[in-house]
Amino acid sequence: MLIAERRRRLLEQVRQRGYASFRELADTLGISESTVRRDLRLMVAEGLLEATRGGVGPMPGDSRPVPDSGAFRPADGVRGSIWAGASPAEDDAVAARYASGPADDPVDAERQAIAAHAATLVKPGSAILLGPGRTTYALARRLMTISSLTVVTNSVLVTQALLGAPQIDVVMVGGTLRRSIGALVGPVTEQTLQGFRGDQVFLSGDGVTVDRGLTTPNVFAAATDQALMAAGRQVVVLADHTKLGHDTMCQTVPTSRIDVLVTDAGADPEVRRLLAAAGVDVQAVSER
Repeated sequence: MLIAERRRRLLEQVRQRGYASFRELADTLGISESTVRRDLRLMVAEGLLEATRGGVGPMPGDSRPVPDSGAFRPADGVRGSIWAGASPAEDDAVAARYASGPADDPVDAERQAIAAHAATLVKPGSAILLGPGRTTYALARRLMTISSLTVVTNSVLVTQALLGAPQIDVVMVGGTLRRSIGALVGPVTEQTLQGFRGDQVFLSGDGVTVDRGLTTPNVFAAATDQALMAAGRQVVVLADHTKLGHDTMCQTVPTSRIDVLVTDAGADPEVRRLLAAAGVDVQAVSER
């Protein structure tokens, strides 16, 4: 079964049932439960379905018809939007959900504390680069009071956050839009970033280890993050405690290039010690 058809049928089953467990969907479609979980995780992240305990359900008030398989497209690369017929308003809604996280986000308080501390590292009159991510988005929202700042970013969400700050010059680099991370990536982005040099670059990812530094599972995001890293004199990684000690597929910033790691007080003390021993300035902050 093609990916597009499989996801169309998954969405159809959930909307017909109102609720479905992973096992029920796997049995109905004749596929593995792990495949169901992977597909549904992406569909929840993209706002097509709502996560529930032990399964999924339709989004509240969602009356959109299930498109035929032609309206779905498999992710081009590692991840991507599968709602090809989405309106701009729907795209904005997906972006908002990505930026803020779910209402019961267990690390939102830590993320906000990390962002608040990171904002204190930014000096008025400087030029910085911000990569995509929920924590960098939270940081962008805390830069509104800093004067004479230049921000270079590939993140649509960071750009949106700074629209109301006329004292901040925002440079958004071009590229290919990947809705799954709310950012522009690809060769155009990487080539454009080669012409920039900033005082600091702030990056987040999915894992930080002593052996590999900052990593992400998204190959497209990894290449662009590497270009962002190369454009910054000081590299600041923002990562909550759930990411320390966690390793994913693609390395973006080796440990030797991480100047500052801002994390929360719940981060593994041993991982923090080893990173500090490797030359990283580890700054752990408490919730505010």
